[in-house]
Amino acid sequence: MKNFALISLFLLATLSLFAQKKEAQPVYQDKAFIQEYSIKYYFPKGSQTTIIAAHSDRNKDIKLLSNEGLFLPRDGQFLHPGSLVADKRYRTQAPKKVRVLSTFENQFVFADDKAVFSQAWAGSVYAKHELAGITLLAASGTSTFLMSDGNNLHLVEGGKTSFKTSLGSDQILDIRFHAPTGSFFVLCMGSLSQMNTVTKSLVTLVKGSNFQSFDVSGNQVLIGSSDGYREFDLTTKSWKGDLQSKLPVSDIQVLRHVGGKWWFGTKNGAFSLRKDGKYDYYQGERWLPGNDVKHIAAGPQNSVLISTNAGLSQICFKAMSLHEKAMFFEEQVRARHIRNGFNASLSGMDHGDISTGYLSDSDNDGLWTSMYLGGEIFRYAVTKEKDALENIRECLDGMERLYTINQIPGFPSRSFERSGFINQLSDPERWQHASDPEWDWKATTSSDEVIGHIFAFGALAELVDEPNLRKRSIVLIDTLMSHIIKNNWYLIDYNGKPTMWGRWNPEYVNGFPTNIGDRKLNSSNIMAMLQTAYRFTKKPIYKQKAFELMEKHGYFTNLMRPIKQIGMANPDGDPLAKNLSDGWNHSDDEMYFVGYWGLYRYAFNDTLKASYKKAIIDHWEAERPEKEGAWNIFTALTGTKQFDLDEAAWYLREHPLDLVDWAIQNSHRKDIELLPANFRDQTTNEVLPPDERPIQRHNGNMFHLDRNGGNGTSEHSAGDIWLLPYWLGRYLGVISAPVGK
Repeated sequence: MKNFALISLFLLATLSLFAQKKEAQPVYQDKAFIQEYSIKYYFPKGSQTTIIAAHSDRNKDIKLLSNEGLFLPRDGQFLHPGSLVADKRYRTQAPKKVRVLSTFENQFVFADDKAVFSQAWAGSVYAKHELAGITLLAASGTSTFLMSDGNNLHLVEGGKTSFKTSLGSDQILDIRFHAPTGSFFVLCMGSLSQMNTVTKSLVTLVKGSNFQSFDVSGNQVLIGSSDGYREFDLTTKSWKGDLQSKLPVSDIQVLRHVGGKWWFGTKNGAFSLRKDGKYDYYQGERWLPGNDVKHIAAGPQNSVLISTNAGLSQICFKAMSLHEKAMFFEEQVRARHIRNGFNASLSGMDHGDISTGYLSDSDNDGLWTSMYLGGEIFRYAVTKEKDALENIRECLDGMERLYTINQIPGFPSRSFERSGFINQLSDPERWQHASDPEWDWKATTSSDEVIGHIFAFGALAELVDEPNLRKRSIVLIDTLMSHIIKNNWYLIDYNGKPTMWGRWNPEYVNGFPTNIGDRKLNSSNIMAMLQTAYRFTKKPIYKQKAFELMEKHGYFTNLMRPIKQIGMANPDGDPLAKNLSDGWNHSDDEMYFVGYWGLYRYAFNDTLKASYKKAIIDHWEAERPEKEGAWNIFTALTGTKQFDLDEAAWYLREHPLDLVDWAIQNSHRKDIELLPANFRDQTTNEVLPPDERPIQRHNGNMFHLDRNGGNGTSEHSAGDIWLLPYWLGRYLGVISAPVGK
């Protein structure tokens, strides 16, 4: 019997372990990926200089040829644009009027009206030619060059012109040497030709119209036109496939094969062809000084040089793990995004110059700081790093003072700032004087601040093993929730009236029709808040009030209502209901998911927890098209195996390092499928990568395509946008620590 009992226990344990293993969530292995960023170099404002070409050599030197001569880039770094200055390095070259800049064997090759020459190879390359108006040049060796002035084609060998021809009215646009075939390819507006240097014969391979640029790689020739691009196969000597016109921009001015990828330049940005047949689009000053692309070439260390109407961009590719990206963003936040302990934006910048901005207040200082604070709490829970603890302490100081700077017991201010720096006359409802004449505080606090506070204070109380901080966070939870219960489920402002959005009262909440989002949202949030308060204070009133709201006032039914039932109010409905339901409110998503931490994690019992899990996953299903990193990872807290981990990791990888609010345009693109107007304001069939769309917080619509105005005037903090989902993923164990190199 004993043996049988032991065997039974062993089998039960084995089955239990098997079940746990079977139910284990997927984990993203944090291996290095390629992070893109741009280093930009500008001509002086108002300059009429136009870049013709830019190349780099084996020494990682970069030179630009313009209508005003040769230039060099100076002092450029990521987020610190450089300038373009005249190239004076070779004083003996100064008298020469360089008309062409090219490369051969990764060395610079120049041409003026008289000769082709180079400073490499000990200066031995010097070949006279007969094309005074030379504009194009390609080399097959240090003494063999095919060149053109746009009308005539000359082959120079050993210092002598050995072949001449004219292509008549078919303007010559570009020349390429192709080592595998040992021949030159010549593109004209209406034809592609191949020249054999041995027989000196020029053979037309294909004819067409509106050709503008081309390049050759292996057996592929891609030809760009005003209508798109098409592939020509050198093996079959015929077109391969149809014209590709569903592109970000179909008018292809520049086409180059660089670093194993096809790159395209247009009057509205550049793009590259991905392995999956889609395109990475580089538009706006996140990537380029100007959108009119003039030239594309290989740059140093596998970068890509993109010359534009306003200057040069060097698109860089760096191997980086998510953890390394997190450390970069940790520094970004600490260096220029902490104001009075708050996680703040840098505003009033001069065209992306991060040294010119000021730390601005926000209506949502408490919310953005709660989200950054939450990220640092999860970071500390994972790493126990002293730096994270100090960040938590500083943020809590700021959050705590929101409650003490005003004289309303338990009421959290939106923000505070020193007196004299805020124009109260422009916003007299929000800004109020504190009892200390040195300070003003911001009133009219809303529910999104409150749910953010409770989320962060609850996470801190649970996960930070520092008694003083834990005690303070619990006091703040109790203080805030006592205010709400004492005031009949309202936030009561300085004027003795409820704030516009701080309302959880049943009369208010159930006054909305069942299809209005705030009825579900406010019910979900107040349950999360009461559960959190009970979990850490153990005061019976919080549990009692929660069940009263659920059972007597239908809040459980409200919060369990499927997302698909949420929609627009009836045309004859209440004005407030209509105002709240003219489209999906993405700020509501932020409030829901931040609240899900307390709703699920601190559920009163397992039955409720199982129900909450259904509600969370139902909401997540509706959000899946947005591929929102934070919402996917918050969903993982339910233990579900399916929460789009790959999409969450995609969000974190693809998010740009540059968080400046640059103007962005995508709505013109022909490679995206625009959808008819809809309730959720989903503009396209598939969401664009974060590095191609406007920078926005989690309360934004990830399907927004454009950002107009205010170009480069502010920088977002990564604290709430990126660090929260990353560190939450690390804490939940669905993102690993960095793996290898």
